[in-house]
Amino acid sequence: MNIMKPSTASPTAKTKYCCIAGAILMIALAVLSLLVGKYPLSLEKLLAGDELQRRVFTTLRLSRTVVGLVGGFALGVSGFVYQTVFRNPLASPDIIGVSSGASAGAAAGILFLSGAAAVTASAFAGAVAAVILALALSSLDKSGRSGTIVLAGIAVHSLAQTALMCLKLTADPERELASIEYWIMGSLNGVSAHTIRGNLALCIVCLGALFLLHRQIILLSAEEGEARTLGVNVGFLRLIVLLTATLTVANVVSLTGLISFVGLLAPHGARLLLKNNHIGATLLSGLLGAVILLAADILARSVAGAELPVSIFTSLVGAPFLISLLIRGRKQA
Repeated sequence: MNIMKPSTASPTAKTKYCCIAGAILMIALAVLSLLVGKYPLSLEKLLAGDELQRRVFTTLRLSRTVVGLVGGFALGVSGFVYQTVFRNPLASPDIIGVSSGASAGAAAGILFLSGAAAVTASAFAGAVAAVILALALSSLDKSGRSGTIVLAGIAVHSLAQTALMCLKLTADPERELASIEYWIMGSLNGVSAHTIRGNLALCIVCLGALFLLHRQIILLSAEEGEARTLGVNVGFLRLIVLLTATLTVANVVSLTGLISFVGLLAPHGARLLLKNNHIGATLLSGLLGAVILLAADILARSVAGAELPVSIFTSLVGAPFLISLLIRGRKQA
């Protein structure tokens, strides 16, 4: 198992340097993201007050970059939280059904509602409903074992996938079914300034709460008996932490669709660099998550004539990495 043991050591210079390097790379990619797209932007024309350039920049390009920054950061931090709480290096934000619930919710929104805002709200509702159901099922096991939530998540995932298949069967193959499939593949293409404000505000609040709860999250990574000895109400604390992390992810996926592997790759990258579970590793996980999502989005809109789903590029890196983790785990077993 690759999850590091809790430690009270102060952040090292290495942590600071890695976080600074991650922040610089994130900012550089954010600047590039503002300039890359089908409609070329010119700094000279923007400064000159060109109206069309200004509208493209403020309404589309800026909001898309902000979602890439905040969304990637949120997925990275949430992945760190899941892997720490479950003491499982393969844990990801999808583990308790948030992605499958969001997929079913988005499909229902596409079929029965109208407008991008309605689909976003429906996806968010589906994600939260899936999480609440998974946590309710796991609460039936009074032992408080962390593995129970994984089993509950698998059950909720199966239910959500069944609902999604039923919705697909009723969809118009030429219009609605294509929209559902495109949403499931994940993209920042539909992001605009008019659809992100509420989601991003709630996402930032949840991220702040996760950083404030960092000490409690590290306590949850200890053995159950040790945590109880320290006076920790494990069941209640785990519920609060997981619900906060999942609300964070739900805010992102309701805007972007399903973005694979960011929540798995970013925390592993942070731990490989820092080899600890300090708050600096949480911050670096977020920075790497933002770097991954921004880089994937830049590639998605620049390597082909038509824009590609972001998850194609995150999966190209994530799938081989997951296979390597499984092979490594089998050798260590």
